[in-house]
Amino acid sequence: MAIHMGMITIDCADPRGLAQFWTAALGTTVAQDYDGEFLVLAPPEGGLPLGLQRVPEPRPGKNRVHIDFGGDDRAAEVERLVGLGAEEVDEHEVPGLAWTVLRDPEGNEFCVSG
Repeated sequence: MAIHMGMITIDCADPRGLAQFWTAALGTTVAQDYDGEFLVLAPPEGGLPLGLQRVPEPRPGKNRVHIDFGGDDRAAEVERLVGLGAEEVDEHEVPGLAWTVLRDPEGNEFCVSG
């Protein structure tokens, strides 16, 4: 027997507020809202749902786990995400791979490669 990936969850102070960013960024909808404490965003074409969970404490530092996204045009996606409220943090490149590190409006880091 083995476990399976069921959902990726981001801890945050304001799940409903952060849902505005992530639904626009990913083209998802809020599928379930548990009294604003926990929201589930439904992926448009299958895949893992994204959970947004209220926590009382602020993020203490860099995420130890983060989400990596890909796109056909990394620069255009980064520009779009920044326009939605993300903050560009850094650019990285190793042979055969390049990515941009961003932060969502609550400071959670994620990457876009392409």
